[in-house]
Amino acid sequence: MSFRPNPRHPYAHAARLPDGDEAIPLSTLFPESDPNGPFEIEIGPGRGGFMFERCAAAPDVHMLGFEIRLKWAHIVDERLKKAGLGARARVLGEDAKRALPRLVPSASVRAFYLHFPDPWWKKRHEKRLVMGDVLLDQIARLLVPGGTLLIQTDVEERAAQYEAQVGAHTAFVMAGDEPGSPRIADNPFGARSPREHRAIADGLPVHRLLYRRNLADGNV
Repeated sequence: MSFRPNPRHPYAHAARLPDGDEAIPLSTLFPESDPNGPFEIEIGPGRGGFMFERCAAAPDVHMLGFEIRLKWAHIVDERLKKAGLGARARVLGEDAKRALPRLVPSASVRAFYLHFPDPWWKKRHEKRLVMGDVLLDQIARLLVPGGTLLIQTDVEERAAQYEAQVGAHTAFVMAGDEPGSPRIADNPFGARSPREHRAIADGLPVHRLLYRRNLADGNV
């Protein structure tokens, strides 16, 4: 069962998945829109900049964000509604590692995005890290064959860590600019997160890793 906040939390009313542990069809999260998607998921959308830009760049997309900070989950979800995007873009106040296992059907999401995740550097914070086998297994399960996974970070140490983790998972193949590498020079999705915009403006390097769901692997 997913964690439920204290009812006295100032944003306890943020939109969340239904209570319980039953499976949730993706289409039911967008009841006013095309039930067939296409669906894309951003893990940790923060203030929602990427989601707004992605909706503008891909008018057919159904964007779902999982944001663990209830304040920003609620604020961005309300902003999407006010912008007229509520039928095809939602942000739920959930931990993606707990939420993704409940989503069905498998092979129904065409892209996952993780922008600058894991700002945790001390040993005692390792349990907070988003990236890991649990998350990757669920991303692999939900991605359509050939679907994409984009990971971006401005920390080379993190990029190397993610490259090793995803590279060890048989469900993903590298889709970078050069054969045998997941590294890409630019973001191909027509949308940037606020931090990516800021890094570019400041002349800082952004390490981008692009993967595709392995067409030959059906074990996850």
